Amino acid sequence: METWLLFAIGAALFAALTTVLAKVGVRNVDSHLATAIRTVVVLLFAWVMVFVVGSAGGIHEISPRTWVFLVLSGLATGGSWLCYFRALQLGNVNKVVPIDKSSTILTMVLAFIILSEPVGVVTAVGMVLMAIGTWLMIELKQDAADKSGQSWLIYAVLAAVFASLVAIFGRIGVQDMDASLWTAIRTVVVVPLSWGMVFMTGGQKKIKSVDAKSWTFLTLSGVATGVSWLFFYHALQNGNASHVVPIDKLSILLVMLFARIFLAEKFSRRSLVGLVFLTVGTLLPVVV
Repeated sequence: METWLLFAIGAALFAALTTVLAKVGVRNVDSHLATAIRTVVVLLFAWVMVFVVGSAGGIHEISPRTWVFLVLSGLATGGSWLCYFRALQLGNVNKVVPIDKSSTILTMVLAFIILSEPVGVVTAVGMVLMAIGTWLMIELKQDAADKSGQSWLIYAVLAAVFASLVAIFGRIGVQDMDASLWTAIRTVVVVPLSWGMVFMTGGQKKIKSVDAKSWTFLTLSGVATGVSWLFFYHALQNGNASHVVPIDKLSILLVMLFARIFLAEKFSRRSLVGLVFLTVGTLLPVVV
């Protein structure tokens, strides 16, 4: 098995843990504040990894071009996080995640346009299957107990758009530097963005009201995010974005499983059929 594939699978596993842990942690916490808390955890984890692997000296070798994509990647990451965790707060995991994972399709399109990565017949069929699967999994019928309407959908779509940009910027910029250093520096960009949103909305006043359970799960979610990022960017260094991203997005299988086991969320037959389409479409361009 190729190295990039192992790293991509690892990224998917920890991405799934990130979503479920964050869903539990964000339940009783302002979404902007929850995102900001997680960014601090990821920042600490990422820089510890930099010093563990001894890549801190590489900062002096970063080219101006790479710095540009580091900043762009950080801004896109911050936007994706803020939208994603707001969507998780308003909607169920089994509604939000399929929208977020649809960023795979946009990433593959952008990889073709910007990175000139090939899109053959098999890849095109896979994209169509992913689109069908995503559509089947999106159930817009509002639950009786759900007072948020469909506002979660807007945030989930924005999260997917930003996530696709993160992958493209990462593919372009990460080729010239160590993946752990890339992760650490881009998180430095995310931290002020996320905390800026907290202070703009007055969320800093709610820090004292965050209970021990939320702190625990948000911290664990941050650690899982850091590990997922490290695996993801190691995979991008050795594999095409159009192959790495689909494998990473297969975390949806684990997310749905964890949501059923730990969050007691239920899935309709339509949703499960959609999951099959989405899975087949994701794997098709990689295995054929």
